[in-house]
Amino acid sequence: MATRTLWHHARLATLVGGADDGWGLIDDGALLTEGERLVWAGPLRERPPSAREAASVDLGGLLVTPGLIDCHTHLVYGGHRAAEAEMRLNGASYEAIARAGGGIRSTVAATRAASEAELFTLAARRAQALMDEGVTTLEIKSGYGLSMEAEARSLRVARQIGSDRQVDVRTTFLGAHALPPEFDGRPDDYIAAVCEWLPALHAQGLVDAVDAFCENIGFSPAQTRRVFEAARALGLPVKLHAEQLSDQGGAALAASFGALSCDHLEHLSAEGIAAIKAAGTVAVLLPGAFYMLRETKLPPIAALREAGVPMAVSTDHNPGTAPGLSLLLAAHMACTFFRLTPLEAVRGITVHAARALGLRDRGQLAAGQRADFVAWDLDHPNELSYWFGHNPCRRVVAGGQERA
Repeated sequence: MATRTLWHHARLATLVGGADDGWGLIDDGALLTEGERLVWAGPLRERPPSAREAASVDLGGLLVTPGLIDCHTHLVYGGHRAAEAEMRLNGASYEAIARAGGGIRSTVAATRAASEAELFTLAARRAQALMDEGVTTLEIKSGYGLSMEAEARSLRVARQIGSDRQVDVRTTFLGAHALPPEFDGRPDDYIAAVCEWLPALHAQGLVDAVDAFCENIGFSPAQTRRVFEAARALGLPVKLHAEQLSDQGGAALAASFGALSCDHLEHLSAEGIAAIKAAGTVAVLLPGAFYMLRETKLPPIAALREAGVPMAVSTDHNPGTAPGLSLLLAAHMACTFFRLTPLEAVRGITVHAARALGLRDRGQLAAGQRADFVAWDLDHPNELSYWFGHNPCRRVVAGGQERA
């Protein structure tokens, strides 16, 4: 039988929908877990009879929230791009660096040159930094290999992180990230290759979802559509890097495929908002890239809020435009730069981040949810998007097991 445990002496922020305060705060709260699942959450005095025979864990009066979810990362890559960051600070634009052969291509070269073991060591170190701050679910994209062999290697590394570490990893195939040098001048041929690789990668159990970079320096809507059609033929969900640098109509295209999420969205139009609203697609905000690129055009937060589009927040960890490894800092930036409320930001790294990955079994503290939760040395969950520069995480439970 699965181990039953009562975790008590905590202030719970359940984030359950419909709570009067939005936070679902419960003082002197407790959680009853059975194996990997939560079977009850509420005031300790109302614990069910089944709690009597459970093991008991005192959480010391700490604040407890659902485990954090980083729903957009590029953790697997070789090298770094500090020199290009310096170029940007000296006046070069993101597009100019990319067109000169820098940007993603420089990381592709470093990633292809690295062994699978080297990539794992680097990516696991990055994942651990996120886990130390309360992340229990993590999306990892490929996209720095840009060949069948190198993309498969990257996705295997992502899977290995999920099997070797106490974190649930969801993998995303981002073959349509950039044009590799061997396909110079032949973007349509490269897209055909990406569509050919996908069934084999999926057959190896390496792909949970499919992404693309639909942008004036990436791939066109027509090329993106071909990738999405290949994904749909395999029953794989899609998501999209959309409207980051320009309005390519990518969000509406993604919505037509029932996309899980559209990410970045600084140039999202009213038509794009209506499309993702109708499709139930999550808007994923990536303030780290906005900050690193010193962008000035904000995502249309007020319009997304008015339309009722769920907004997630993520680190977008990558070597070029968002080298940060703090989801709490991303939440802070989302409030500071994008004017999200603390409640929106915290829901953005829990409830809505789960939805952006197509997961309905996490992001809240409620019966039936996965037993992922974090105990913080904080008084109120609004502090999660307030403090920065230190880590208030004290205990993490992932899948019902406390991390050492």
